[in-house]
Amino acid sequence: MEIYQIKVFLEVARHLSFTEAADALNLTQPAVSAKIKSLESSLGASLFHRLGRKITLTPVGEYLVKNSPELIQLESRLVKEIDQIKQGKSSRLKIGCTTNVANGWLPKILFSYRQKYPTAEVQCFPFDTIQSLHQAITSADVDVGFSETNLQGFDEVASLAVDNFQYLLMVAADHRLARREWLGLKELTTEAWVFPADGTPERLALNARLAELGMDISDFPHREIVCSSSLMSMFLKQGHYLGFASSLQLQAEQQAKLIVSVPLKEFPLDYQLFMLVHKSQAKAVEVTQSDLKSLSRNPVRQLIQLVYKQTNRTLLDNRLAHQNQTSQTKEIAPADSSSLPSALPTQATAPVYLRSPSLQIRPKSTASSQVITITIGTQNKTIQTVTAGLIIKNLGLLEHFLPHEGRYKSVEYRIKWQDFTSGAPIVSGLQSQQLDIGVIGDYPLLLSGVTPTDSSLTKTRLVSFVASNPDGAGNTIIVPNRSELNSLDDLRSRVIAVPFASSAHGMVMRRLSRANLLADVTLTSIEDLNIHSLTPRNNQADGYAYFAPLHDIASHQGKFRRLQESDHSKLPTFHGIVVQDEFAEQHPDLVIAYLKSLIAAQYWYMTTPSALCLASNWVGLDAEIVAKTLGHKRSSALGLFFPETQIRTDWIAAHVQQLSTIKGNEALGNLDLETWIQPDLLEMALSSV
Repeated sequence: MEIYQIKVFLEVARHLSFTEAADALNLTQPAVSAKIKSLESSLGASLFHRLGRKITLTPVGEYLVKNSPELIQLESRLVKEIDQIKQGKSSRLKIGCTTNVANGWLPKILFSYRQKYPTAEVQCFPFDTIQSLHQAITSADVDVGFSETNLQGFDEVASLAVDNFQYLLMVAADHRLARREWLGLKELTTEAWVFPADGTPERLALNARLAELGMDISDFPHREIVCSSSLMSMFLKQGHYLGFASSLQLQAEQQAKLIVSVPLKEFPLDYQLFMLVHKSQAKAVEVTQSDLKSLSRNPVRQLIQLVYKQTNRTLLDNRLAHQNQTSQTKEIAPADSSSLPSALPTQATAPVYLRSPSLQIRPKSTASSQVITITIGTQNKTIQTVTAGLIIKNLGLLEHFLPHEGRYKSVEYRIKWQDFTSGAPIVSGLQSQQLDIGVIGDYPLLLSGVTPTDSSLTKTRLVSFVASNPDGAGNTIIVPNRSELNSLDDLRSRVIAVPFASSAHGMVMRRLSRANLLADVTLTSIEDLNIHSLTPRNNQADGYAYFAPLHDIASHQGKFRRLQESDHSKLPTFHGIVVQDEFAEQHPDLVIAYLKSLIAAQYWYMTTPSALCLASNWVGLDAEIVAKTLGHKRSSALGLFFPETQIRTDWIAAHVQQLSTIKGNEALGNLDLETWIQPDLLEMALSSV
């Protein structure tokens, strides 16, 4: 098989005529026929069906039409590279990039490259649109490209993440919004905006995010469209417009303090910057940590090595960190609580990024779209679960990670968030299929796993943890400040109010049972979990068993105190994600999308300076209480809970072992942890987020 034979074949396939192909190739028809016959002979298959003067492609011919252009492109690239070698220009490096990359990121990289390789000939070609950069890469007009948009989905392009950046709101330094720590697009639709032009990476990202949130550029009636950063700068400074731009833009103006950036809640995490090469050069981008120490004569590989060192990328290490995070999920340890750790296992926090937008933005849904409703039960006042509810909701993270390809291409999603004061109604909602996903604490979480005796109810699956407290202090008993009760033993013949089927209920039963007091203490139900309505003078209860943060709120108000406890064998406290069985079976991709949004929310909470303040506003509680409940590295307070997705099967087994011996909880002993706990979806989410 010869390359020229392929070229002749493609021409015949294009015209479906030997005569017209001969004219186009400036050959005789017999010569064209001979080339095709020779190619068919070498392949051992016919390429055309011949019906008189009419010809059509055979299946082999169709395959060759689809795949042979790559061979032609490879030949073209090889010829060009060999020509460069013959001219003594083998160190020539042609770099293509978007305009923003050329102005805001690439200069320092090129300067370092020229310093290290002074004899190399470097050319830089900026492109206004992603499409034009893609064309330059596939046609071998450039050797390597850099872009804010990932082109991995195109067969002829290989990509590698090499750095990260943000999309932000830009305003003049004297604008009334310049001092805001955080803003949202939905609250700014009536403002005067200046947006980037179509085809630019920042416009693609904006359009994609608006589509995810059910919005459109037309929702901003007072808008101007500009084709350059300098024009945007003029509108911002002179007209006091709001601008949407990336951190790669307007850097000089920001350094001069003429323009300031404000984070947008719709863009809470960084995006990745990509290096792009033709697939024929894919091996050049396969850089390991050992490769960074070696020398290469390939200019593309030299550039990649330099970029890695400049940006300190450790993507391989990050992937390994995710793998380590889930590597022990299935292991079941002995149920003896004395063997449980006194501190959370140390976990490497891998960066989480928002997805690069597709070049084809999904339009607003139409009436013919399939509608899938996802109903999620949360406990918004339970701060330790805020990353699984309010943060995902307010940042629009689930909308971002939901799939829109394959079977979900024409789907319209409707997300319903339902807030509950405790876990029991969430368990009921999951089993009755009124909820698809539930966020609940340890005891109701276990109850949800018991196979219902009512055939009309469904089973559940535990797919992830949300937060953990290794010493069990997440639940406690509080009494009025002036109460004569000081210890667990003082509760004999007393009444304790508790939200039934809550994690606090599980805690108080376990501790009273271990102290042989369960039969001597009356447990009564709290119907209303409004902490502000609690009063120390209550004739119906001598104290309350609560889960965090309600006991801290009560103590913070100065009316209550914790009961002194001498139980040194506390079990860890944890909260998790439970999914209705049928929903998980029918839509595992949607469960994975939710888990991705959970991982992103936890990363955002732990790494964003303003996250603590924002979470405080969203839950309506003091930032001090939020930090004391859910640890944040920017706070001096040592949090009771820590964000945690790894399922600790040993902790679950220890809870089951103790609770199943208590009257009314015998069914927990039949809980099959091997089938109920399903970490596979979490592992898939961690590996692809």
